[in-house]
Amino acid sequence: MDSQNMSYQAGQAKGQAQEKASNLMDKASNAAQSAQDSMQEAGQQLKAKAQGAADAVKNATENN
Repeated sequence: MDSQNMSYQAGQAKGQAQEKASNLMDKASNAAQSAQDSMQEAGQQLKAKAQGAADAVKNATENN
């Protein structure tokens, strides 16, 4: 194998490694965003339940 071919092969390997790293970073970013979205949704649901409970208490005390 001549040096030009070796250099080409090395460049190919480097490009593939960079592409794999980029894909892994994208997947990690997507997973983090998904987790953030899930936590935000859970927070909104908890807030709604707390508001419902507070309203129920308020209604119960107003009726007595």
